[in-house]
Amino acid sequence: MDGNDEILNSLPVNEIAAKLGVDPSVARQAIQEGGATILTGLQRNAQTPEGSQSILNALDKHSGTIGEGTVDVDSVDTADGQKILGHIFGDQQQAVAQKLTSEPQTAGIDFGKLLPILAPIVLGLIAKKQGSTSGGAGSGTSAGGGGIGDIIGGLLGGSGSGGGSSAGGIDIGGLLGGLFGGRK
Repeated sequence: MDGNDEILNSLPVNEIAAKLGVDPSVARQAIQEGGATILTGLQRNAQTPEGSQSILNALDKHSGTIGEGTVDVDSVDTADGQKILGHIFGDQQQAVAQKLTSEPQTAGIDFGKLLPILAPIVLGLIAKKQGSTSGGAGSGTSAGGGGIGDIIGGLLGGSGSGGGSSAGGIDIGGLLGGLFGGRK
């Protein structure tokens, strides 16, 4: 099961669809794209020792937020989600949300509202994965982010490189690469 399936299984898609005022199938697609974008941004950050350590610190804070069953969307701290997105995307946070919002597959989704809901959930999911693979949060780090980078890569569907991950036809790696000065 890849990360998007786990994110979808952790979320009440119908509740999110109602919150965003869209059809559940559109919400499902948007959750996949938003989750993949957040994971790709995290994987990009995990490539440096500082970024990897920052992610590990955030995981400590979010361990235990994802239990068994679905997450109560109303209890998600979206202010925390905004902070997480700021750490992941920096000053490109709005551009990422706007780029995703403009995709035809998810017409009607305001990613500026969805991403802050998804960010804490994604971190909770990574913390849960890390706990099950390394015996506890905060361990399994290496200079290049190896441990945490591998977990994030696994959630992205086994893509350890962070390159061309895609969700629903969007080249997430290309999207982020273009925003961060890579491919344009």
